[in-house]
Amino acid sequence: MDFGNLASIKLFYPEIALASTVVLLTILDLLVAHKRALAYIGMAGALVSLGFTVDLYGTPPALLFHQLVVLDNFSLFFKVLSLVAVIVAIWMSISSKEVAQLHLGEYYIVLLTCALGMFFMASANNLLMAYLGLELVSLTSYILTGMLPHNRRSTEAALKYLIYGGVASGTMIYGMSWIFGLTGSLDYAAINTALAQTGASPVAIYFAFVFILAGFGYKMAFAPFHMWSPDVYQGAPIPFTAFLSVASNAAGVAILIRFFYSGVATLAPDGNWTFPEMPWSDLIMWLSIATMTIGNLSALNQRNVKRLLAYSGIAHAGYIMMGLVALNTAGLNAILFYVVAYLIMNLGAFLVVMVIANATGREEIDAYRGLARRGGGFAAVCMAIFLFSLTGLPPTAGFIGKFLLLASIIQAHFYLLAVIALLNTVVSLYYYMRIVKIMFFDEPNPADPQIHTMSSAVPLLGVFTLLTLVFGLYWSPLLTYTQDSLAFFAK
Repeated sequence: MDFGNLASIKLFYPEIALASTVVLLTILDLLVAHKRALAYIGMAGALVSLGFTVDLYGTPPALLFHQLVVLDNFSLFFKVLSLVAVIVAIWMSISSKEVAQLHLGEYYIVLLTCALGMFFMASANNLLMAYLGLELVSLTSYILTGMLPHNRRSTEAALKYLIYGGVASGTMIYGMSWIFGLTGSLDYAAINTALAQTGASPVAIYFAFVFILAGFGYKMAFAPFHMWSPDVYQGAPIPFTAFLSVASNAAGVAILIRFFYSGVATLAPDGNWTFPEMPWSDLIMWLSIATMTIGNLSALNQRNVKRLLAYSGIAHAGYIMMGLVALNTAGLNAILFYVVAYLIMNLGAFLVVMVIANATGREEIDAYRGLARRGGGFAAVCMAIFLFSLTGLPPTAGFIGKFLLLASIIQAHFYLLAVIALLNTVVSLYYYMRIVKIMFFDEPNPADPQIHTMSSAVPLLGVFTLLTLVFGLYWSPLLTYTQDSLAFFAK
């Protein structure tokens, strides 16, 4: 169903709620003396938007604003993820000593605007809209990365992020111009039809897709577009780093799947996908191998936990890409499941990082030495469970997610990729378990302070830990939810 501008507004409530919150915060920032209140208003606006988003589940798929935006369960799935991530980021920000140094009004305004950009990345049905959504997320991310005052590391990270982002953006829009020249349209459906009917040069189509993939891959941080990630993770405030690590990755997955599987590929009756004139599986397989291998090997010698989690995130982007190699619906479903599992365990891990940073002012692994004996037993146990899940050990959500990804590629006979993924998991076991060993078995330094887990962090840590274990033991509800979110692609 295709809606015009006015008719689309009645299905656009989540975006309207989030945009209205941004406007309200902008006004209140000029009037309210106690800026801490802005955090609660921002969180309330995000919760209202989340309520509207959940209420739209089950609505028949529709094209809004003359086919610029699509409403379906797939886009709603990623909007929910973005909202959960921004709500957790705001919750963390309230207790963060780093964020307390910032201009809080501007911080919350830009953070919610970034989440709004992710909405459009997930629901774009036109390359121009996809580009605008991605740029909105990128520009706000540059600002948030460099927001720490008088912090050289933060400023350097923002500058590097801006340079890498500009190059990736230019490369992507160059590829989009090729697609427009080849098909005469920026609309996904029109591109799909034109590619199936016209005799365009396979080489031209291939290079156009590679250029576009570079821009989308930059948001997912897969090799060779990953170089910004460690510096940005280390330089940005921890709550925003946590948000960026999961929401940016998820938005990159959404925009990539939406364009390449909805706008380019064709779904066969057997549930498999075909791409026109493009060796998609081979290209993505080698990118996946390079990404997971570079991420894991680079993480081995890291001493800063935020940088280690950045390289871990690169490796996980490689695992996620395995689901794209399979060219079947099972692979896409595994991706959605893994994205949810990664959101839970990575937000939990960054919450522990913030607890330690608040207590010690440090982000190095040495700050975790003897954590379980320094009053941080609860945080240490939670961190260990998150690290087990990031490794892919049972009984955790990370294990189920990785199992589903491996099953999808084995079903498609990509045995080499499965073996390399398993070997990479063994490599990751070393650097994750090194942190566990330091927390529980190493003697604390006499100068290390006692760790008292903040009261605001305890409920979140408990929820994330519980979900990590529950979805590792009883995953069928989440699997059903992700399958329903792919209904758009099954038609």
